[in-house]
Amino acid sequence: MDSATHTARLEPTPDTPGAEQRAAPRFTLLIRAAKLVSAQGEFVCVIRDVSETGVSVRLFHALPGCKDFALHMPAGAVYEISRVWEKGNEAGFTFTEAVEVERLVNESSEYPKRGLRLGLCFPVTINVLAGSFEAVVENLSQQGARLTCDRLLAIDQTVRLAMPDLSGKPREVRAKVRWRREQHYGVVFDDTFTLGDFARLAALLQAPALLADS
Repeated sequence: MDSATHTARLEPTPDTPGAEQRAAPRFTLLIRAAKLVSAQGEFVCVIRDVSETGVSVRLFHALPGCKDFALHMPAGAVYEISRVWEKGNEAGFTFTEAVEVERLVNESSEYPKRGLRLGLCFPVTINVLAGSFEAVVENLSQQGARLTCDRLLAIDQTVRLAMPDLSGKPREVRAKVRWRREQHYGVVFDDTFTLGDFARLAALLQAPALLADS
């Protein structure tokens, strides 16, 4: 499973001949993963282009029926947005307030390479050489997860997680324990999720009906 690319580039979008001039200049933002947060959950998207007043995104499934969302960037910035249109695997939103495009594109933080993380909570079965036991995932990324369990796991221990899958059968994911704080553990997957698989898993866990037409 390939990991997603999070490299951003700011460049003008060519004008379409005969098209009406936009009120604000638009720029292309390439392969920038983000999440759309609503009352129904947290959903993965890829920002396609952005201006001071709006943004268009690529989707991996249908969105909930609500109009208002919050656009969360991997480094932590949050922008309030309202949906204007949705067609196929794309959707367009307006910002509730004007934004600085360059700052959005080139956002930086203390952890500039941190991947997209979703606050998903769901049960999993952990399999180790000594047997199997239950745990709860507290958040999830393409590369790993934070989980809690009442069993003692060693740092660098290899585990196998039985996780939900679109096929309806548990999916075995091999991982290694990287840190431990009391009953909380951080694990890194041997094989990372593709962005599409990650997005669809998030929808499956929160709102399976959104996958009906994907």
